[in-house]
Amino acid sequence: MDTHVFFIVLLASIMHISWNGMVKKYPDKVVALSGIVFGRVPCALVAVIFLPAPSMESVPYIIGSAFIHQGYQWYLLTAYQLGDLTKVYPIARGFGPIVVTIISIIFLGLTIHNLAIFSILLICLGIMFVGVFDYDAFKNLNILKYSLLTGFFIGLYSLVDGYGARISLSTVTYMSWSFVLSSLMFSILLKIKKYKYVFKKIMNEGKQIFLIGGTLSYVIYIIVVWGFTQAPIPMVAALRESSIFFSIIIGYLFLKERITSMKIISIILIVTGVVGLKLV
Repeated sequence: MDTHVFFIVLLASIMHISWNGMVKKYPDKVVALSGIVFGRVPCALVAVIFLPAPSMESVPYIIGSAFIHQGYQWYLLTAYQLGDLTKVYPIARGFGPIVVTIISIIFLGLTIHNLAIFSILLICLGIMFVGVFDYDAFKNLNILKYSLLTGFFIGLYSLVDGYGARISLSTVTYMSWSFVLSSLMFSILLKIKKYKYVFKKIMNEGKQIFLIGGTLSYVIYIIVVWGFTQAPIPMVAALRESSIFFSIIIGYLFLKERITSMKIISIILIVTGVVGLKLV
């Protein structure tokens, strides 16, 4: 992976903490997640209106991406209904790059350096350690099930967006069209899940998440997808998830959160994996 790609994706990983922290602190996780999804739309619409349309070859990927994101969001919302969102998230984010790597090697014929595979595995294990051991996920198998299902969809949309952006005219236009379509589908998903007055609640209580969180999410994910076009998708997908490491450090330094022995192991695994990716 080129040095400039490595550090730009790593920066996006650090930035990811900002909007994710807003969601974590917000009491109503459905409103928070919805605020992020709908908050991407204003920037996306500007790009859709003023930038050239993506290539026709990328349209199936845009549609597929929007559908797959609904699977990801469906299981996050289901996890929230169980009250276990904070337990699901680390395991899901760690499992996503594993899905990407397995599909890429076995089904897409991608050849990756052994050190890269080992580094990806270290990062993923480090991330999943936080969820599995810190929250004792095995006490509730539903937590584990929804974690892995959410991670599976993370892996799928990472691959679809990576390959779709590569054949589109622009990563920005590709993802902007996908975000707009995804938000329309998400509106239907909220109705299916019987969540009422969500957008009204966003405007009344969650404007910060909508305006700031949504914009940050839009910019950060576009940077990540750009990274998918510049380097092997499994490597970028794993590097992106190193944000868990930074969130642990920030939580300890500024929020006085406790550093457990499992978090220390997690930090060592993630940092070793990140260094390994840089050396490939």
